[in-house]
Amino acid sequence: MNYTSFLESKKLIIESCGIDIPVEKINNQLFDFQRDIDRWALAKGKAAIFAGTGLGKTGMQLEWGHKVCQHTGGNVLILAPLAVASQTVAEGQKFGVNVTLCRSQNDVRPGINITNYDMLHKFNPDAFVGVVPDESSILKNFTGKVRTQIIDMFRNTPYKLPCTATPSPNDIMELCNHAEFLGVATRTEMLATWFVHDGGDTSKWRLKGHAKELFWKWVATWAVMLSKPSDLGYKDGDFKLPPLNINQITVPVDGPEARTLTERRQARKSSIDARVRACAELVNQSDEPWIVWCGLNDESKMLTKAIHGAVEITGSQKPEQKEKSMLDFSSGRIKKLVSKPSICGYGMNWQHANKMAFVGLSDSFEEYFKAVRREWRFGQKNQVDVYVITASTEGAVVENIKRKEEDFQAMLSGMISATSEICKTNIQSTCRETEKYEPQNKIIIPEWLRSEKDS
Repeated sequence: MNYTSFLESKKLIIESCGIDIPVEKINNQLFDFQRDIDRWALAKGKAAIFAGTGLGKTGMQLEWGHKVCQHTGGNVLILAPLAVASQTVAEGQKFGVNVTLCRSQNDVRPGINITNYDMLHKFNPDAFVGVVPDESSILKNFTGKVRTQIIDMFRNTPYKLPCTATPSPNDIMELCNHAEFLGVATRTEMLATWFVHDGGDTSKWRLKGHAKELFWKWVATWAVMLSKPSDLGYKDGDFKLPPLNINQITVPVDGPEARTLTERRQARKSSIDARVRACAELVNQSDEPWIVWCGLNDESKMLTKAIHGAVEITGSQKPEQKEKSMLDFSSGRIKKLVSKPSICGYGMNWQHANKMAFVGLSDSFEEYFKAVRREWRFGQKNQVDVYVITASTEGAVVENIKRKEEDFQAMLSGMISATSEICKTNIQSTCRETEKYEPQNKIIIPEWLRSEKDS
C-alpha cells in the first residue's frame, strides 16, 4: 500500500443506508424545507438535524419516525426533556401521527413511543428500530457515565435522528457527542483527525487551520444545519423573528464592582432582597404571562412568595409535579412561572408569553440563550421583552450579553455558511426522481445465451 492509499483508507466516510421516500409521500402539512430535510434524513438512515428554535423539528422527527415504522414494521422511541414528551404527543395529533407516552417498556405500543430522558433506564433499546433524541444537546449536560450509557444503548439501532437547535460553534464536545451517537466517528477519532489542543488546556480544542473546510464538508455528510429556511435556499416566509428587547434594571448596592467569579457570586447573594423586590414590582404590574429565571434556591423561594400567583419549579420536585406545572403554564392555567434555566430551559414552546426576567445570570451564555428561546422563537407574534435585574456591583451585564450574542451569531453564521452549500446539494440530490422504463423493442438474445426454454 502506497502513502496515498494509506491516507485514503483513513478517511471518515459516511454511507447512506436508509429509506428512499418520494416527496409526494411525505406529510404535506410540513413546509417544503422540512419535507426535503426529512427525505434526506430518511435516506441517510442515521443523521442529525441542527435547526434553530421554532423551525419545526418536532414535526420533522414525527414524520421521520412514522416513515421508519411504516418501512420496517418496527417501533421508534423518542427521548425528550421533561414535559416536552406531552407536548410532542399533542403535536402528533395535529400531524395525524399517533404517539404513545411511556414511563417504561411495558407502556410501549406499536409505532412511535416517547419518554423522558430520566426514564431511559426502564427501556430495552433492542425493542426499537429507530431512536430520536430530542433536544439532543442536553446529552452533554449529563455525566460522562450517562452520556456513554445512551451512546452504548443505541449503538446497534439501525435508524437514528438526534435533533437540537444549532450547536455552539465553540462547543466541540457537542459535535463529538453527536458524531459518536450516530456511529460516524468516535470522539477520539474526531479529535485526532480534525483538532489540536488549544495551548496547555487539554479540555479546549480548536480546528486545525488547514482542516476547517474539510471538517465542515465532513459534518455536512451526516448533519444539516440551518437557522432559517433561506440558509438552504428556501423562502423564509413567516419564519421571521419579531424584535427582542433586552433591558437591564440595576438595583443600587454598596460596594465595589465585582471582578472575579467569587466576587460576582457574593454580590448576587448580598443583593437578593433588592433584586427580588425590583422583579416583583415589575411582574406584579400586569396579568400577562411571565417567566422569571433565577440561579439560586433562595432567589427562587423569595420570588415565588413575592410575585402574585407565581408557581415555582425546583429540581427537588418529583418529575410529575414539574411536568404538570410546565404544561399548566403552556395552557395558561399558570400565569407566572419561576424556575432555573437548567430545569425549564429546554424544549418547551412558550410563544404565548412574551415577557421574562432574569434575576441574576450565571456565566453560561448557553443557558441564557436557551431560556430566551423559549419565547423568542419562530411562531412568536409579538416583540419579546427581556429584563435582566442585577446589582450595581455586577457591572454592565447586558452589554456583556449583547457582545456574546453578537459573537455567537457571527460564529454561527460562519458555521452555517461553511456547510450550507453542501447541505443544500446533499438534500436536493438525496432522492432521485426516475421515470418508469417502458421498453419499446424486444431484446434479441444471442444464440449462445439461449436455453432450450428460450428457443
